[in-house]
Amino acid sequence: MAFDFDTPVDRRGTASEKWDRYKGRDVLPMWVADMDFRSPPAVIEALHRRADHGVFGYTRPPDDLIDAVLAMLRRLYGWAVEAEWLVWLPGLGVGLNLVCRAMAEEGDDVLTVVPIYPPFLSAPGRAGRNRVTVPLVRDGGRWVMDLDAVERAVTPRTRLLLLCNPHNPTGRLYSTGELLALLDLCRRHDLAVCSDEIHCGLILDEGRSHVPTAMLSPDAGERTITLMAPSKTFNLPGLRCSFAVISNAELRERFKKARLGLVAGNNIFGYAAALAAYRDSADWHAALLDYLRGNRDCVEGAVADMPGLEMTHVEATYLAWIDARGLGQDDPAALFEAAGVGLSGGKEFGTPGFVRLNFGCPRATLVEALGRMRRAVESL
Repeated sequence: MAFDFDTPVDRRGTASEKWDRYKGRDVLPMWVADMDFRSPPAVIEALHRRADHGVFGYTRPPDDLIDAVLAMLRRLYGWAVEAEWLVWLPGLGVGLNLVCRAMAEEGDDVLTVVPIYPPFLSAPGRAGRNRVTVPLVRDGGRWVMDLDAVERAVTPRTRLLLLCNPHNPTGRLYSTGELLALLDLCRRHDLAVCSDEIHCGLILDEGRSHVPTAMLSPDAGERTITLMAPSKTFNLPGLRCSFAVISNAELRERFKKARLGLVAGNNIFGYAAALAAYRDSADWHAALLDYLRGNRDCVEGAVADMPGLEMTHVEATYLAWIDARGLGQDDPAALFEAAGVGLSGGKEFGTPGFVRLNFGCPRATLVEALGRMRRAVESL
């Protein structure tokens, strides 16, 4: 079956967070991480069927969805997850905030690397925990963790490491060797690990595959809380359906306890969409990855030809992390916004001087945005 990713879908006038930021302006929004593609046909059909039922009461995770998630984890990763390990959440950001409350006490340290998705930076402080960050470093054409620096940042009060793999915003898919070395550090310092794997279905480098952090060793499984969702892969973020996988019963109970009085159930339509995504949308998913690879290559080629800009290869995600420090601008995102392209500024990821570009859009839109960026660079 052919799927159309080229025809633009007009999202203006739909209360879209992404597009309404520039309401009434000629700015192409390429900032927040949702795609401008219609979701899979099976998802849209499932939502119609659920709406036709006409009763929208409080709803638990359907048994069919639980079975579909367990089958997906077994099929893609060989991960034998039990149903009781799943904890359902209305979003990954919620999970990050809960894990800081569950795995550390007030005044404890929570460790992560930068640049990083903004909720990683805000969640520790909201829970009364201390955020400790360590910069990623460039190693040739890749961003890597400086494990010596990570270890130096561990204190007697460090309780938790927040990990994002595939990594937002750099697009890295960390290797098994990198993750095992990090997990060894966590074992030696008895740190819990929260592994945000929301982009695991968006591996762009052919011949490579995602391996859940919790699968890498028995010890990893005992100390890791894995966060996953269909939202990025199948473009469902507004439906608010995510889940944690926690095999350690003690950690799972602490996590559930942190939810009490703060987090209600998931969106009834989110459950229906997640089931259709995981069970019935494999062909759409494969076609999406092919299209995103073409977009990725388009971005990498264009940025390489723009003086003052650099980027590393995007192994996974639909996000390009662009080093704009060579432009000599205090706020490069403002420069590109004035030229008609709305990007995320690096400061909110803990690394000023960079911009993040979301290339999950029709290619014609992407080409137009890259042309506007080129003209902005050439105008300096």
